[in-house]
Amino acid sequence: MLELAHEKYRRAGWKGPRNPPLYPATDIVDLVDFQGFSKGQPIEGYKRLLEEAPIYWQDERQEEEPGYWAFARYADIKEISKKPEIFSSQKGGVNISYGDPANMHPLLSTAALDNMIALDGEPHVELRRQHMPFFTPGYIKQLKEKVDAEVARLIDHLATKAPHCNLVDEFSSQLPLFTLAELLGVDQADRPRLVQWMTDLEMATYFGAIREGYLEPTPEMFQAYEGWEERIKEFFEYGMAAIEDRRKNPREDLMSAIANAVVEGDPMPDMYLKGAWELIFIAGNDTTRNSISGMMKLLTENPDQKAKLLDNMELLPNAIQEAVRLISPVIHMKRTATQDTEVGGQKIAKDEKLVMYYGAANRDPAMFEDPHRFDIERSNAANNLAFGFGKHVCLGRQIALMQIESAYRQLLARFPDMHMDGEMVCAPNNFVHAITEMPVTFKG
Repeated sequence: MLELAHEKYRRAGWKGPRNPPLYPATDIVDLVDFQGFSKGQPIEGYKRLLEEAPIYWQDERQEEEPGYWAFARYADIKEISKKPEIFSSQKGGVNISYGDPANMHPLLSTAALDNMIALDGEPHVELRRQHMPFFTPGYIKQLKEKVDAEVARLIDHLATKAPHCNLVDEFSSQLPLFTLAELLGVDQADRPRLVQWMTDLEMATYFGAIREGYLEPTPEMFQAYEGWEERIKEFFEYGMAAIEDRRKNPREDLMSAIANAVVEGDPMPDMYLKGAWELIFIAGNDTTRNSISGMMKLLTENPDQKAKLLDNMELLPNAIQEAVRLISPVIHMKRTATQDTEVGGQKIAKDEKLVMYYGAANRDPAMFEDPHRFDIERSNAANNLAFGFGKHVCLGRQIALMQIESAYRQLLARFPDMHMDGEMVCAPNNFVHAITEMPVTFKG
């Protein structure tokens, strides 16, 4: 039977690094200030990290949390990703920290610790294997036909919103939820509820800080917070009801694969099923949604690249890889050292946290020449780490890329003049680059 990580989760009990930092620079960037991420990722901070302290000790605000090693270099992050037996996902989960267990949301916190990406070894491989039939090229080809049709419908809807709209509300958030509902076999009529739940999950870090009492919300945020805990409860009730239905009445959908998964000869514990529901919901939405929105910003800021793409749409797949490289929709993943070890010359003590910053690695000049430039013909754009690397590489990456390509193949054909016209707004979240507002102008 799988161990439940949330039952063993504890804070470290020490403060600061247990080995001298190889790069003793401090105050380069505050990576734990999730409110700072509401303006986007700290690109200038990443640049300084790569130049001054590619392995950076980051202190944490909670007294009981020790801090962590932040990794910015591409090569170091690949090395960590290749050694899951030394750098564990399961030992402490993949988020930086989970707050005070006494104050955490009881459903969100446990589900975040007990899910497939927070498993090591054979259980992780076994679960991936059982989900794989819904991520094969043949299945994705069938799914693409439905996605193309939905993109066309959404674009017809967009035309009625001209000349201005929030692309996130009207398009970027809608497409991945449609695709996820198709994958899971969820009723498309429930999509408005799914949209609200996605917003609630993206705000979980911020709302969790309010819940723990160390953040005073603005009146607007307090209004958004009202009813949040009840909605999270409804989110899990909905997912578990669907899972229970698939146990009794399995279908040809991913929800049935999740509901009937067997690991080490046993059915998945209920807490892992809650974790699976939360994981597939977030993973199936965030990368696609935020890459669609973020690519609009890049095309607007780089009109020469947009003109080149409009002139030759054969460049679109590579342009998407380049956009994903610069957007890096998943900001970080954490690992925990299972033994005393070393990465990039830095000594790491057993039980210390290592956090891989994909947005920094994807701008590493040692890997990507002129790394801050958006170049749709970049020869190694597909080598980006936006979907992770190694045994934990994102299972749904091909579905995400397929959706983004379908979206931009039709968007650019129908609205070649569409461009960002205003300020991008992101949720205060330092785990995913969650774009909530992308104002655009276009001719209908």
